[in-house]
Amino acid sequence: MQKRRRFKQTTTLDERLAAEAARLREEARTLAPGRRREMLLRQARQDETAMDIAAWLQSPGLRPPT
Repeated sequence: MQKRRRFKQTTTLDERLAAEAARLREEARTLAPGRRREMLLRQARQDETAMDIAAWLQSPGLRPPT
């Protein structure tokens, strides 16, 4: 059985998501309106939503349901 390769992340999830969203928006800015541009903008919005969800999950006010 092969050993699983581990990769230690050097940046936080939020930093990676923010960088990816910025890169996607910049790439979309250079394209003409169309399907590819819309897909890039959609992925950027998904990355930003993931950042919001991660921040919500890490918030100190979050409590388990009772």
